[in-house]
Amino acid sequence: MFDKAQNRDTLVGRTMAFHLCSSPSSLGHDRHYLHNSVSFLQKPTVRSFGNLFFQPNSLSLHSRISPRIAQVSLQDPIPQETQKLDASNAPDSQDPGRKTKSYIWVNPRSPRASKLRQHSYDARYASLVKIAESLDSCEATEEDVSLVLRCLGDRILEQDAVIVLNNMSNPETALLAFGFLRKRLKPSREVILYNVTLKVFRKSRDFDRAEKLFDEMLETGVKPDNVTFSTIISCARVCSMPNKAVEWFEKMPEFGCRPDDVTYSAMIDAYGRAGNVDMALSLYDRARTEKWRIDPVTFSTLIRIYGMSGNFDGCLNVYEEMKVLGVKPNLVIYNTLLDSMGRAKRPWQVKNIYKEMTNNGLQPNWGTYAALIRAYGRARYGEDALIVYREIKERGLELSVVLYNTLLAMCADVGCTEEAAEIFEDMKSSGNCMPDSWTFSSMITIYSCSGKVSEAEAMLNAMLEAGYEPNIFVLTSLIQCYGIANRTDDVVKTFDRLLELDITPDDRFCGCMLNVMTQTPKEELGKLIDCIDKANPKLGIVVKLLLEDQNEEGTLRKEASELFDSVSVDVKKAYCNCLIDLCVNLDMLEKACELFDLGLTLEVYTDIQSKSPTQWSLYLKSLSLGAALTALHIWMNDLSKAVESGEELPAVLGINTGHGKHKYSDKGLASVFESHLKELNAPFHEAPDKIGWFLTTKVAATSWLESRSSPELVAA
Repeated sequence: MFDKAQNRDTLVGRTMAFHLCSSPSSLGHDRHYLHNSVSFLQKPTVRSFGNLFFQPNSLSLHSRISPRIAQVSLQDPIPQETQKLDASNAPDSQDPGRKTKSYIWVNPRSPRASKLRQHSYDARYASLVKIAESLDSCEATEEDVSLVLRCLGDRILEQDAVIVLNNMSNPETALLAFGFLRKRLKPSREVILYNVTLKVFRKSRDFDRAEKLFDEMLETGVKPDNVTFSTIISCARVCSMPNKAVEWFEKMPEFGCRPDDVTYSAMIDAYGRAGNVDMALSLYDRARTEKWRIDPVTFSTLIRIYGMSGNFDGCLNVYEEMKVLGVKPNLVIYNTLLDSMGRAKRPWQVKNIYKEMTNNGLQPNWGTYAALIRAYGRARYGEDALIVYREIKERGLELSVVLYNTLLAMCADVGCTEEAAEIFEDMKSSGNCMPDSWTFSSMITIYSCSGKVSEAEAMLNAMLEAGYEPNIFVLTSLIQCYGIANRTDDVVKTFDRLLELDITPDDRFCGCMLNVMTQTPKEELGKLIDCIDKANPKLGIVVKLLLEDQNEEGTLRKEASELFDSVSVDVKKAYCNCLIDLCVNLDMLEKACELFDLGLTLEVYTDIQSKSPTQWSLYLKSLSLGAALTALHIWMNDLSKAVESGEELPAVLGINTGHGKHKYSDKGLASVFESHLKELNAPFHEAPDKIGWFLTTKVAATSWLESRSSPELVAA
């Protein structure tokens, strides 16, 4: 005897009514279980049979249902004739006087049990799967498809048709099979056959056929259901057609269909990709309130949405919420988050996220390395970017032209000349990408900022040989290069070349010309004035006023003010710095002070000095050398006036120059200022515990200010 548990496990021959269900339509999770449909979430293990072509109706449906076939409903019974056929195979059916049992107990170790298992629905399912495979591989003709489907016999069961279509992947033969089965069946719900056929189109990413089949549904009077729409929406998603997904989602109410939480969650991703950020975020707020299940793809889209809108803290909030909900971040999410933090110029967070990713056992892929290079490149983390570059090379991965150019642009920003030359040679020898105009532009900029004229000219020639004409960025760099080398005639020739190429000088180009003037000997300035006058007449007027010995009072201030109003915000400080540098070089202290005062008035310069009860400070970090010296001169004059008027100085006075140096120079503002303060015999000394600060005491400052006979500005 067997106990009850064993008997339950060996139950066979039970008369069961099958409920037909279309295959679960998934938007990432396949969670739709509708009435009047058959859903097999997992396929049973396929057994091998000698003969693929069999008569399915000859198989008993009283067999034990495999536990691996999930979500079987008991609402709609199978056809009555099938029940009769199966009932005739029951052991007690030969006794007409005995009431037929709905099931029997069989010893699982008996030969009879083995035979019954062979005729179970596992075997039936496996054979139907093989029919689907045959349909996928046959020619897409009605004749070949009909030949395969004839093995189903004359009386085709609805659930068999659903299983065959559900397991197909060839959209062409699936459409023919659908037509064949639809003609020979009178299904209880015709929409089920349409839905499983739509699923085939989703598998094959054939959105056009999916839309056409939907139109056919309407023409034949078949009403679509929730599964129909969710399958089409998910098809649009996998086809990277977010606008179509939105379009079909918004059609649902017209047909009386209401999306479930899975569909709503998927639409967060679709709306985000379609550019409707407000709707995506609105659905996300609802998802958090109603506790919808959100897949990793949607979380990735949310992070990208916040990143593109500039809400970088929102990116991190989504990331933390995802972890709280137990959703494990995948590589796509990490890459999206790394890219967002790179856009935010938060390299420290990029490092932390990357470390967490690797600690979780995920290996970086090409997308990860690309995000890291972009992040470190934007933040000018040269050393970190080069480490990533070398790791890419060690792993044998290939860089794109964009990544090579990102690295070279970063090298230009931080002054890594030798590393840039190495990367450029690697790019040329890679075989998969060749230098483009941006590549050459970066290399010319690198050599130009270093004053390497021959290397810059050689790179220009290589650019021309590659078929690229120099653009305004290249010509701007060349002018800077010739200016550093004091080759004024070549500066003029390059400017003439700009005009010949019909390129309009922009604010940055004019700023570069102005910067060259600050490095040009006084006797050669006349050669450059004509160029500047052609490039920007307002700038030309101001430069001429600086070079004149006498001006009407207020004229320089008026013209300079009009100039600053006409140029873009990002170049105003550079223009003001260069004009003041030019005044300092020409020993025109009064004009330099007038321009500096104008800069303060127009808020070109801000936060230059601060006062507290214990310390007065002068901040020079953002100024050029000439502007910094001018600011120092004005500040010291103000201190002298304060002492003369009897105003009490604070205990400490400080000058902050910053601790950095120019990327293409060995000297920074601090080193130049240290020597200048010594020349003035000023009692300011560099603080050992505060890099970039020069400090003095109230007593020392007062004594020195009282001893100054006249302020003197020494140009470096």
